Amino acid sequence: MIDRATVDKIIDAAKIVDVVGEFVTLRKSGVNYKGLCPFHDDKNPSFMVSPSKNICHCFVCGKGGTPAGFLMEHEQISYPEALRWLAKKYNIEIVEKELTDEERAQQGERESMFIVNEWAMKWFHDILKSDPDGVAIGKQYFRSRGIRDDIIEKFQLGYAPQRRDALSSAALKAGYKAEFLVKTGLCYERASEAPTAPPSAPEGATIGPSPNSKTIEAPSGAVGGANTSTLVDRYRGRAIFPWLNVSGKVVAFGGRVLDSRTKGVAQKYVNSPESDIYHKERELYGIYQAKRAIVKEDRVFMVEGYTDVIAMHQAGIENVVANSGTALSMHQIHMLHRFTSNITLLYDGDEAGIHAAMRGTDMLLSEGMNIKVLLLPDGDDPDSFARKHSSEQLKKYIDENQTDFITFKRRVTVEGTDDPVKRSEAIGGIVKSISVIPDQILRSTYLTDFAQSIGMKEQTLIAEMNKYIRKDIEDKQKERERDERRQQQSAASPSAPSPRSPLPPVYIPGEGFAEEPSLPDERQKELPSLHLPQEQASKVEMLIIREVVRHGEEIMFEDVETDDGQHITLSVAQYIDFDLSQDGIVFASPICNQILAEAAEHSNAPGFKAETYFCGHPDVKVSQLATRLAIDRHQLGGRFVMPVREGSTKQRVLHLIMDFRLDILESRLKSIQQQLRQANNDMERAIQLMKDYKSTQELRDLLAKRLGSDLVV
Repeated sequence: MIDRATVDKIIDAAKIVDVVGEFVTLRKSGVNYKGLCPFHDDKNPSFMVSPSKNICHCFVCGKGGTPAGFLMEHEQISYPEALRWLAKKYNIEIVEKELTDEERAQQGERESMFIVNEWAMKWFHDILKSDPDGVAIGKQYFRSRGIRDDIIEKFQLGYAPQRRDALSSAALKAGYKAEFLVKTGLCYERASEAPTAPPSAPEGATIGPSPNSKTIEAPSGAVGGANTSTLVDRYRGRAIFPWLNVSGKVVAFGGRVLDSRTKGVAQKYVNSPESDIYHKERELYGIYQAKRAIVKEDRVFMVEGYTDVIAMHQAGIENVVANSGTALSMHQIHMLHRFTSNITLLYDGDEAGIHAAMRGTDMLLSEGMNIKVLLLPDGDDPDSFARKHSSEQLKKYIDENQTDFITFKRRVTVEGTDDPVKRSEAIGGIVKSISVIPDQILRSTYLTDFAQSIGMKEQTLIAEMNKYIRKDIEDKQKERERDERRQQQSAASPSAPSPRSPLPPVYIPGEGFAEEPSLPDERQKELPSLHLPQEQASKVEMLIIREVVRHGEEIMFEDVETDDGQHITLSVAQYIDFDLSQDGIVFASPICNQILAEAAEHSNAPGFKAETYFCGHPDVKVSQLATRLAIDRHQLGGRFVMPVREGSTKQRVLHLIMDFRLDILESRLKSIQQQLRQANNDMERAIQLMKDYKSTQELRDLLAKRLGSDLVV
């Protein structure tokens, strides 16, 4: 780990104009610099670089940040990797933090596994290029698939000799330990008296047919004693496809059998077993080679197999990854969402391809991904289709034939179905998919279009969708309640540490400090969940966080005496955090909650400055939001800066907090009105809702009255 002093030295040395200037042509614009944004197809310079703030920001796509944040986004690397890049540029020696024995052992073991995999990838690749069998068998296989030499180099494709100990012998001779050959899955141990070849190992190596096949996991094998077992190469006699993670480290391998028995054999491919550095549900084949193209094109194509990815690259389409025939996991979706919100599922048009296109789509929709689907003509997969067509023909076919997921699902499941029960189930399935879309406008648009396409009343579908939404809300509420119960049980334990020391009582303008919440109405306890839904997150929420980013460390109330005689000081962030927490109010955006919590926690730290801290945050999303809030659009030209009135921060914060509470209560009233319309003949529920509406309305009026009067600071 890089020690804190070295990190500070790197951050102080890094100049945003120098770093961005290596990738973007900049020109002077007042006190700032402008250029074409490298993160989207920019026609007019919208990317601003501010030397004084040492940050950059695009006013179109919103991306940017500090020098480290820019590198993380542009090069798709981690925060430590960005720091090392900057250290190399500014000739700063990296001083690693001393690790504990346990941390050192764990880090050393993982690093050893990466080193062994890196060596193995180069060894397989060298065999393919220079070994007689590698050239005659391995390279001939790739050429039979139409794969060019430059693509072989790009993906570092290789070949494993047929001899059962070729790799293990070479690795041991090079000084690598047998322990890590087994842990990475490159080899497995077998009892010496057992047969030396696994059931699926090829005896000969002749070029056979190459239809698509299902990728499976290889057995990991048991590690036995040195005197009773021998190392066996897992991939012998196979074409090798290295897996690189998003940072470019080799985490695993895929091996394909080449002999004539591949026809009709289920186990054509063998992948590395799970290990400390490889978890299949967290990795995507081709992500390292595709990440820059994904960001540039703002779209990712999802295919099934290794050769599909390679063929697409060869056809000039580089923003493509493969999930190797498995359903997408949340880890993989989050990884892709770092680069783009747009995904096209590209599969062959048979039943298996349709099934593959259906897997995991609700998870993609729930994460805000825009899904399109393209099924290729029956009998073709992306590999074969790409080899039959030129790059221009392939791109044109994709543009003209991809369709949004809801339309695709309707065509596959609803159209042509005469059975009323099956049709009803299919419609319900599509409505359920629409219900998980977080964007309310997009959700409504999809539902309207779907209702028109099947000739059904929109209100009927809305009622059905609301059932799914309510159930999802109830399930999440139950999960939150279970988490709260667990936290309460943990807090009740004498040994449980306090998560955060309580802050001082809240200050009410004109009334002084009080133990009571700043909404002095007992009926507030009838509002158990004071927050806006995600899709209704107000502008006020963002304005509050802007104050936290710009002024979070500034003192809002200094040396104020409380009722018990204590003298306390509250920063802007501490005041906002405590005031809202008194009523259990949270922001709709998790990032906003994170920023407020971290600002309140660090406010008393020596030298803490919220704007610098959050703009340089290792979390790219936090850094991008803070950068956007720290830069005013009118500062782009650098000719003037709007002055801030002396003492106005307090006034703004107090008004914004009340505005935010008012927004929440207005949202609550609308929600109760909607529930009243759906109560139908349930008089008991209707009466309770009317009571809730009245108490909420009175509280809203009280707040509005207070907000309308001048606040005394």
